[in-house]
Amino acid sequence: MEWEDLTTLSQIEEIQNLSNDIPVLIYKHSSRCSTSYMVLSRLERNSKIEGHQYFKPFFLDLIAYRDISNAIAATFRIEHESPQVLLIHKGQSIYTSSHLGINYQDILNAVKN
Repeated sequence: MEWEDLTTLSQIEEIQNLSNDIPVLIYKHSSRCSTSYMVLSRLERNSKIEGHQYFKPFFLDLIAYRDISNAIAATFRIEHESPQVLLIHKGQSIYTSSHLGINYQDILNAVKN
């Protein structure tokens, strides 16, 4: 998967605007968590099989950018978890999942519905 790094607060507004044209996936990753690495590996492996042309993927290192993680939680009115995925469409979070509940097929289903 070709992740775009999420490193500035201004990108949150960019994501909201971009999501009017194509859904945006945000993956919140903790470099201190083995579950986070496992989920990331699963997402990348499944994206090679299924493709990810249905959404634009963003990667957030929440240890390095905790302020952005907090701003995402506030902007999209979700509780912070890690690892966590959010699917943003038309400026709103339409799907979120965390930990081992993160499943690539569920993400695709949410995009297609």
